[in-house]
Amino acid sequence: MPYLITLGISYLLGSIPFGLILTYLAGLGDIRTIGSGNIGATNVLRTGNKKIAALTLLLDALKGAVAVLIFEHLYLGFGMLAGLGALLGHLYPVWLKFKGGKGVATTLGIMTALSWPVGLIIIAVWLLIAKFFRYSSLAALIAFGIMPIITVLVGRDDIEWLVLIMTALVYWKHRANIARLIAGREAKIGQHINVVPPSE
Repeated sequence: MPYLITLGISYLLGSIPFGLILTYLAGLGDIRTIGSGNIGATNVLRTGNKKIAALTLLLDALKGAVAVLIFEHLYLGFGMLAGLGALLGHLYPVWLKFKGGKGVATTLGIMTALSWPVGLIIIAVWLLIAKFFRYSSLAALIAFGIMPIITVLVGRDDIEWLVLIMTALVYWKHRANIARLIAGREAKIGQHINVVPPSE
């Protein structure tokens, strides 16, 4: 039962679509019809509302961190399972026909809760790449690409299995971004773009 409770509740927590809720409450319309159609902070920023985008980023990160901290406290050692549940909820929320975000902020929150040194390093790398290249997807791909290495270097081999799964999931959700980066068609942070077809 503890396994099912942890996965179920953390999934529901992770599936809260803050980007969709906040943009709707702010009168910005359905975020799924704006820009890339994604519900994450990068696409929320395309509405022009930086505060709502920042709040989306924060809340998406917090729901991952909160899930880890709650279940690590309730069932010692269950933080990793809760993190996985929260990420799956964010990526595939049942409320949105399993079409969710790409997991960047939520993964950052999960990693910071599990190992703050790893979390801070990954956040720093993401911010650095995003600042100089202005591609959110590229920043995420590089940051999460080195995350398994950083995890080992700081001595957290015990969470490596989760790190590898999260990295694989984030890369899978960014597969269309990877194709656009290679083709030179990827939109930069804050750049207005046409809605991407649902398949992408």
